[in-house]
Amino acid sequence: MPHYDLVIIGTGSGNSIPRPAFDHWSIAIIENNVFGGTCLNVGCIPSKMFEYPAEIAHALHGAAALGVEGHIENVHWRAIRDRIFGRIDPIAASGRRYRESDECPNITVYTGTGHFTGPKALHVELNAGGSADITADRYVLAAGSRAVIPDIPGLDTVTYHTSDTVMRIEELPHRVVIAGGGFIAAEFGHIFASLGSHVTQVARGEKLLRHLDAEVAQRYTDVTAARYDVHLRSTIGKVSPQLSGDDGVLVQISGPDGAVQAVEADLLLLATGRTPNGDELGVTATGVELDADGYVVVDEHQQTTVPGIWALGDISSHRMLKHVANREARIVAHNLAHPDDLAAADDRFIPAAVFTHPQIACAGITEEQAQARGIAYVTGRRDYGGIAAGWAREDTTGFCKLLADPATGLLLGAHIIGPEAATVIQPALSAMQFGIPAHEFARGQYWIHPALPELLENALLDLPAPTG
Repeated sequence: MPHYDLVIIGTGSGNSIPRPAFDHWSIAIIENNVFGGTCLNVGCIPSKMFEYPAEIAHALHGAAALGVEGHIENVHWRAIRDRIFGRIDPIAASGRRYRESDECPNITVYTGTGHFTGPKALHVELNAGGSADITADRYVLAAGSRAVIPDIPGLDTVTYHTSDTVMRIEELPHRVVIAGGGFIAAEFGHIFASLGSHVTQVARGEKLLRHLDAEVAQRYTDVTAARYDVHLRSTIGKVSPQLSGDDGVLVQISGPDGAVQAVEADLLLLATGRTPNGDELGVTATGVELDADGYVVVDEHQQTTVPGIWALGDISSHRMLKHVANREARIVAHNLAHPDDLAAADDRFIPAAVFTHPQIACAGITEEQAQARGIAYVTGRRDYGGIAAGWAREDTTGFCKLLADPATGLLLGAHIIGPEAATVIQPALSAMQFGIPAHEFARGQYWIHPALPELLENALLDLPAPTG
């Protein structure tokens, strides 16, 4: 039975761990699919590459308000798709070739599905047939997550998609039904609607993106409901093949008042979240604990409940974000190399963005969280319509809201909805991470005029002066 110094399960951020410091270790990498993980292949990178042409198309729809008239003659879905995966697929393939090449003589790649059978013992079912049983001194669990498939009657009678498959479809669908009210649903709703599909979105909550700041979520919900059909406090009761006999889906939507509406769709997208893959690895067989939601339990050093077994990314983090996984991979690599000098993650101000329209970005706590935790705070705010860059865009819906400690002026949270929110928020993250008081941060540097970051500058200046 082969024994290794280190086994890494998953080749998303986990694939960044092998480095010169470990050249003297024997390492096995387990991957049951293409190299690169969720982000590269079915997640943030390809979806944002779809979002950019969608944003261009959406801008053209609203250009008349700026004195520019035009129309979209055609959307070449296959050209968009092939441009995207024509770049991504070679990257994934080259990642595998590199790890299997003579340049990595200490690394063995197993292409298959791993499952723990005992303490630090892994059984791998190889995709090419056969199996392998291996052991190791150390493991890194970086096997990511998978799409949640809701229990909908009739689902086995129709073709449906998740974010794992929808970006590879052959044609732009005319009618799309999206189940879900979170990040994935928001981004694909924007993509399909902007490129010309008729979108119907079905969400259980009273608003979309309900886990965000309540005001941001409500503003996004209002804007989106004006763009396409949104059914709130609703569920998909059942699905069946389209009555016309075409290759489509008949979706029964159950509303809050008990009424049922039938909607025909050419494509059904299930965007109801993702779940970690710890259960599929059978990690409890090696002593690793899972929490109530199925995530691998780790401490601040990314170590599981079993010494020598570490975890990172979606399999252990409730914040399923690539930049979180990357940071955790760096921490795990350090801790593997320096077991007597462990590094820890600082997750106080983890940012997130939703690349929809309007774009959304956030970091730190919301007003609702501050109130629930009894945290004192003050707010500062500025609308995009109050700065020159917002005037240029005729923006009437976007805004920035900041939360700060009333005594120290230190930022506690930042929430932005509007153009380039994911970029505009970044200076606020610097102030939060490095402990710079809001007014000092606002007045102690130049802010380019008339640029979008003036939104943040003005929101900072809107905060009351600290009392401490």
